[in-house]
Parts: sequence; C-alpha cells; structure tokens
Amino acid sequence: MNVLDDSMQIIGCFLNARCYASGLQSEDGKMTFEEAFTIFQKPFFTLLREAHAVHIQNFDEQTVQISDILSVRTGGCSEDCAYCAQSARNGAKAPKQPMLDLKTVVDAAKLAKQRGASRFCMSTSGRSLNQEKEFAAICDMVRAVKSLGLETCVTIGFLTEEQARRLKEAGLDYYNHNVDTSPEFYHHIVSTRTIDDRIKTIEIVQAAGINVCSGGIVGMGETNEDRVKMLVLLANLKTPPRCVPINKLVKIPGTRVDDSKPIDDFDFVRLIALARILMPPSYVKIAAGRNTFSDATQALCMYAGANALFSGEKLLTVDNIEKGKDAILFQKLNIKTERPQW
Repeated sequence: MNVLDDSMQIIGCFLNARCYASGLQSEDGKMTFEEAFTIFQKPFFTLLREAHAVHIQNFDEQTVQISDILSVRTGGCSEDCAYCAQSARNGAKAPKQPMLDLKTVVDAAKLAKQRGASRFCMSTSGRSLNQEKEFAAICDMVRAVKSLGLETCVTIGFLTEEQARRLKEAGLDYYNHNVDTSPEFYHHIVSTRTIDDRIKTIEIVQAAGINVCSGGIVGMGETNEDRVKMLVLLANLKTPPRCVPINKLVKIPGTRVDDSKPIDDFDFVRLIALARILMPPSYVKIAAGRNTFSDATQALCMYAGANALFSGEKLLTVDNIEKGKDAILFQKLNIKTERPQW
C-alpha cells in the first residue's frame, strides 16, 4: 500500500467512525435527522471536503455515469403530482402520446449510446401499467435495449411482485421510483398516493433483485429540513437506493408549484454532499434542472460527490442540456464516462 492509499484508509476510517458510530446512526442503526442536518449546515468547504473524501473511497472521482431517458408513453396521468405537466389534474397538460413502438425506442437508445450514455431509461405516464399488452411491450423494450450493451432502467409506477419478477427476467437493471420529498411535506405535493405506497413498491423491486433508483425534487416550496429528511428516509431504507437522483424543479406554467422559490445553488451543492456522506456506495445523480446550473456549480456538485448525470436535450417533458455542452464541460474537468457495469 502506498502513502496515498494509506492516507485514504485513515480518512475512511475517520469518516466511518464519525458518520456511523458517533451519532449519525441512532441506537437502532438508523440515521438521525438531527445529525444529518448538523452535517448539512457545516461550513461549506468543510462539508465538501468530507463528502469528497467519502466519494473517492467509493468511486473514481474522474468518472461519471451518463443516462438518457425517453418518455415511451406521455400524458393523461390520473395522479395529481403538483410539479408534473403529465397530470390530467394540472392546468399544464403535456400532449398525450400513446406507447411508442419498439423500433422507435431502440433507435433512441442507439443514439443515447452514441452520445456516451451507459444506461437508458424508459418512462410511462400513469399510476401503473395494468394492461398486459403494454406491460409486455415494456419487457420487450428492456430486452432490446439490453441487447445493445446498455444498462436498462424503467419507471412505470406501482408494481406487483409478479411484474417485478418479469422485469427482472427481461434483464432490467434499475427501477426508478422517486419518493419526491420528505414524509412531512408529501401531502402538499401529492394526494392520490402516499409516501408509504412508494416505499412498498421500492421494497417489491429490491426483493426481485433489481437495483432501485430513487430520489426527489427540490424547490417545490419545501424547506432545507424537508430536503434533509428526504435523504435520511432514503438512507434508512433496508437497502439504500443504488442511484439517488436529485432534481431541481423545472417550473411548468399551470402546475401548482410554478410560483415556488427556487433552491439556492449552494444549498443544492450541500444536498449533493450530504447524499454522498449518507449513502457512500450509491450513485448520486444531478437530474432535472441541470441546464440552469453554471459549469462551476456542476463542478462543485461533482467534487461533492455527484457522479451521474442525464444527457440528452430533453428529460421527458422538460428541457435538459444543449447538445455538445457536456463534452466541453467534461474536457475542462478531465472527466470520462462510465461503461455499463454488467
């Protein structure tokens, strides 16, 4: 072991002792909100140093995982999520689009791979997929995208145990099911489901042996305390999510949160750092809203532990990063992209 490895081991032991044996976990082994919020409020550079030390113990600091996402069925959702244009109950209604055909999805996945994505995500609007024809189509998409050498991810709402088993058999790598916000703030955002409903599906997915991708949205009117509570909830799952996407709200006129105060950029970076400290082995993803951040803010996020991004010019119904901008940023930061893990 060289001097650098030795020093990193010392830092890791120090952080583990502080984070997991000295107050971050309560007597029952759960993370505590009080300790997590204390970490969130640390001096900015101290917080970033500690998060970066955790990050380099678990990942290559010069590598990011790139995902691309496609809405394979859009609009007409019966849920009342306050932030979403696809909800039939919101004033802003995304154009309704039926399920895409397999060739269209495969062509989009091929393009994503050419752009450097190692994971391709497929999303459907709606509470769940109860029609066998549509669910079978999703399984076919998973198989086809997997055959391209990409990791696969879907988000299709609530699942049954049987559906989770079939997705696993089709080769699904990740299932996205965000908790959105803190348990205390949840009823302000969604009334057609509970946060416990979300956790139940996460448990079903994990029991089937599929990686979970779960995070939330910030800037919907919640407090920093709510944001920290959301991360503590995720960290306290029996198995924390393998990927934690943190979305900055993209305001859509006509939704119920289109006049909310945006999250401060420094608070967003702090949240990334806290996610890294609370969930060391997880990918921490800067998701929606990245196009509103400067290159410098994105670099701070990556130093603080963000190591996954969405590529592409569109994230479902909202704009993402302009074509070519990521390549320029990665060159400035000496960043390389990750290849599929399987």
